[in-house]
Amino acid sequence: MNIHEYQGKEILKGFGVTVQEGIVASTPEEASAAAKKLQEETNTGWFVVKAQIHAGGRGKGTVKETDSRGVVLAKSLEEVPEKAAGILGGTLVTIQTGEVGKKVNKVLIAQDVYYPGDSEPKEYYMGVLLDRATGKNVIMYSTEGGMDIEDVAEKTPEKIFKEWIEPGMGLQPFQARKVAFNLGLSGAAFKAMVKFVNALYKAYLGTDSSMFEINPVLKTSDDKILAVDAKVSLEDNALFRHPDYEALRDDSEEDPLEVEAKKHNLNYIKLDGNVGCMVNGAGLAMATMDMIKLSGGAPANFLDVGGTANAQTVEAGFRLILKDENVKAILVNIFGGIVRCDRVAQGIVDAYKNIGEIPVPIIVRLQGTNSEEAKKIISDSGLKVFPATPLEEAAELVKKVL
Repeated sequence: MNIHEYQGKEILKGFGVTVQEGIVASTPEEASAAAKKLQEETNTGWFVVKAQIHAGGRGKGTVKETDSRGVVLAKSLEEVPEKAAGILGGTLVTIQTGEVGKKVNKVLIAQDVYYPGDSEPKEYYMGVLLDRATGKNVIMYSTEGGMDIEDVAEKTPEKIFKEWIEPGMGLQPFQARKVAFNLGLSGAAFKAMVKFVNALYKAYLGTDSSMFEINPVLKTSDDKILAVDAKVSLEDNALFRHPDYEALRDDSEEDPLEVEAKKHNLNYIKLDGNVGCMVNGAGLAMATMDMIKLSGGAPANFLDVGGTANAQTVEAGFRLILKDENVKAILVNIFGGIVRCDRVAQGIVDAYKNIGEIPVPIIVRLQGTNSEEAKKIISDSGLKVFPATPLEEAAELVKKVL
């Protein structure tokens, strides 16, 4: 589950990570009030107005309606509501959103941390995630933080360092010092970075996150280390241990079909193809999508109805798939292990009748317990449903109806 920058920063602060302070706002008037409060608390004179969407590249992104950037600087209190108005309600297009963009409902009014001092501010990159190849958590970091980090990864990968954490041992003191050393820090900044790395890793573990990305991590002109941004992805499967985090979910940032699927406890991911598929089990879903490709089609979705599919879940699945205008056919591929195939078949017939006329052909492959009885139920239904038993037969039917 992705969360907004301002939410991520609040979580980080709770674990002792130093962050760029800010206050979220939904209107220009709220932005103005937030800036006044922030000035009182931090004595900042300039402000950064930052669009809050679940996508990176906001600083280079453009609001379609106003041509404003997604992250802008306000050099006075008076400029804040004007800058916020240029972002709020608009559609921000970034390299990660594509041309469709995302509507901006909130902005973060943040303190300016690039103030003059004894040294120049310096931006770094830092991320924490699981390296699945090694089975270890890894801290990725670079001296070249900021908006061009993607170019750094592509053109100069040697500037990106990695520190792997041994399971069961945790982050060792020498590893945090190594990170600060490789970033070229010394003195107060070195000590602050060691503290920052330890707190960040503690936050990553403590929240059961799948990824933290801080870009940039800033060394200020007076040698403080701050998280200026926070891209946090919480692990959905661990939310039961953090019920308070569930409230951070912003449904407006997620695909509406995926939001609806969650309400019915369905695992649904929208894809770009023309054949909707409904299966029980993730492995069978992957095999089904491969079969669709081999048949000349392309999967329009990943939809796992689980091991206890019934008429209600099947009907909800059909309704989800049919909301995609690109779908030209639907393939139902169910293995009857825990659930009997004849019950699934009856559920399909009942769901079809409840929905009404379905405008695309439905191919149903039911294999396993009572598969022959299931095929008869489908054949005798009189509906626009084509039964199949072998996988090859289902593939041929897919090819025929496209």
